[in-house]
Amino acid sequence: GFVTLRNRAIMGSMHTGLEETGLFHGLERMAAFYAERARGGVGLIVTGGISPNDAGRGYPFAAKMSTASEARHHEVVTKAVHEEGGRIAMQVLHTGRYAYHPFAVGPSAVKAPIGWVTPSALSGAQVERTIDDYVRSAVLAKQAGYDGVEVMGSEGYLINQFIVTHTNKRDDEWGGSYANRMRFPVEIVRRTREAVGPDFIIMYRLSMLDLIPDGSSWSEVETLAQAVEDAGATLINTGIGWHEARVPTIATKVPRAGFSWVTRKLKLSGAVKLPLVTTNRINMPSTAEEVLARGDADLVSMARPFLADPALLAKAMEGREAEINTCIGCNQACLDHTFQAKQASCLVNPRAGYETSLNYTPVQDSSKRLKVAVVGAGPAGLAFATVAAERGHAVTLFEASDVVGGQFNMAKRVPGKEEFYETIRYFRNQLQLTGVDVRLSTRATSDSLLASGYDHVVIATGIVPRTPKIPGIDHPKVLSYIDVLARNAPVGQSVAIIGAGGIGFDVAEYLTHGAAHAASAAAGPDQMPPPPPLTPFLQEWGIDAANEQRGGLREGGAAPPPPARSVTLLQRKPGKLGATLGKTTGWIHRAGLKSRGVNMIGGVEYVGIDDEGVRVRVNASKGGKGGRKGEAAAGADAPPTLIPCDTVIVCAGQEPQRELVDELRAGGANVHLIGGAERAGELDAKRAIDQGSRLAAQIETTKPGTVHEAPLTLSAHVYSYVTRQSAASSSRRAACSQSCSSGAPRALTSGALSFNAVSPSAKVIATIIGY
Repeated sequence: GFVTLRNRAIMGSMHTGLEETGLFHGLERMAAFYAERARGGVGLIVTGGISPNDAGRGYPFAAKMSTASEARHHEVVTKAVHEEGGRIAMQVLHTGRYAYHPFAVGPSAVKAPIGWVTPSALSGAQVERTIDDYVRSAVLAKQAGYDGVEVMGSEGYLINQFIVTHTNKRDDEWGGSYANRMRFPVEIVRRTREAVGPDFIIMYRLSMLDLIPDGSSWSEVETLAQAVEDAGATLINTGIGWHEARVPTIATKVPRAGFSWVTRKLKLSGAVKLPLVTTNRINMPSTAEEVLARGDADLVSMARPFLADPALLAKAMEGREAEINTCIGCNQACLDHTFQAKQASCLVNPRAGYETSLNYTPVQDSSKRLKVAVVGAGPAGLAFATVAAERGHAVTLFEASDVVGGQFNMAKRVPGKEEFYETIRYFRNQLQLTGVDVRLSTRATSDSLLASGYDHVVIATGIVPRTPKIPGIDHPKVLSYIDVLARNAPVGQSVAIIGAGGIGFDVAEYLTHGAAHAASAAAGPDQMPPPPPLTPFLQEWGIDAANEQRGGLREGGAAPPPPARSVTLLQRKPGKLGATLGKTTGWIHRAGLKSRGVNMIGGVEYVGIDDEGVRVRVNASKGGKGGRKGEAAAGADAPPTLIPCDTVIVCAGQEPQRELVDELRAGGANVHLIGGAERAGELDAKRAIDQGSRLAAQIETTKPGTVHEAPLTLSAHVYSYVTRQSAASSSRRAACSQSCSSGAPRALTSGALSFNAVSPSAKVIATIIGY
């Protein structure tokens, strides 16, 4: 070949928001981000998606490569990567009908279930121009110094939309037969190779498992792979699932390397001779090595793991795998941020995306090295203690229990969240490496802290569960979620859960799984349980394990296992349960629990708890504002409904635990609050770790009471405004549908915002800013 990569690891493409920072400024932040990953030893980096033209942008002003001036902006990025010994390819991505702007296009006018608008069907001439735009984008990428391009042909974007009859209804030379439908990607690769010459990487991202009805058949996948190889591709990367697919593909519920078998099928078929790349939920070097050793693929692509730890490969090569900050697959700070117009980062590594502004610079002047006490070894306390000690401060960490990790010790026991074992392992190692004085089984008091003369005291004591005022709340059958997840309290076969936020969903997940999971979850406080087998996951989500059915969907549909218990989830607020769950993972949790028969009831007034179970009144009006105000709509005279159960588990929110604060402040201490102690709400490890890390990075200059958090971008503020407008409009329509016999038109599609659902001012602002 014409190029040699230094290893078989690729940093896969993911959108970070840094691609757009060059709109009014340079791309220095993007350069610093990728340079740090190149320094860590990545063989080949692939950027976030860059559109070849205006119509292909995901939203107005999203990154585009169609002019020489745009190419010049990228020179700082390629130079920074090359100076670190790395190689980098630019992903060319046309979103097609997935675009969030009024000018979306597609092969046919078929609206996406997660889209805002119905796309305009491209004419034959427009198809040709779009191919030319792909080619020009690749030529400009080469001029900008990129080592290659990745042609994004999967995940349901424009190229994918041409390939399948699900979205291609054309009857011209670009539709109808499969030979016609695949002409679009083949011509893009062929003409690109002609334009860039032989010594330029062209990686084609091939959708090998669509996971949608009427998706590609396996024979079509092989045919396209062969055609792409003949057209001049250098590598073929694996694409798994369209964005609209109702199957989890990268979330933490997916077993590690849960889709490498798909790549292996193409490799073993002998259909192509090109090197094949596999991907999805490969988050540790040991997992990557296993995949390669099995012969599943020639290279391994990891994206989010390099957000979590830029030095992942370097640590592995130096025998320091225990020091790797492992990606837990939560999506909370990366993909969730992207879909909320926020800067993408990482829950376990808040520096990701902020390499030019958030740095843990060692304190050079010994007179500025502080003596700091940290109370609480949960996520916030661990983050602060390790970063502050890394910088040179003398840190003492007090923890009342006999282990570090705080709420992570409960989260790790929930099926699908076992990766939290890795996060605890990482922090435990960092405490040792940075020299933190850890005092377990020690309850700090204000007197002892004041007497020790600390320069600063950081309160990271977390939360205490809130006990709602419900008649019978002290009944023997009532447990808290801590009783269940931390203390192994016995739970009956029928359960009612009060509170349907993240904790309520976690408890329901935990209780509906069987004894096999419970045994593995109790393997030990430091021992990560063995990986779950792949077959049950494929069956539960309706995936054809042989990938022989069209679209890769299992004949007969999903086959979830029977639940271990009967569970009812209750919440006061009317409307959808789990509304505060992750933007990109909430649907997975809801779908998983529904498949296990969990009954979900919103808009309830709790009447009482007795020997038979929980008695509630259900608010008939789903259009109210929710909460206690909505309870009146149920009617005080309405008969209560019995939810029969053996056990009631309370997951009704939290309150900050701040018992030391007043006495410390009265004693003259410099007190800082972080994590749940600063703000309870939902348990939020992302905010806790971010606050702790940012405070530690500037503790010398931070005044007591100041809280440091990642700044919101203008686009994020606008997105939030549009979302509130949409929600308000939905509430008004729902209220009208209750009182008007004719109802109101539904302007919201499942899981998507609609321009029909927001005010004219919000539409204008959203379009101008980019959302």
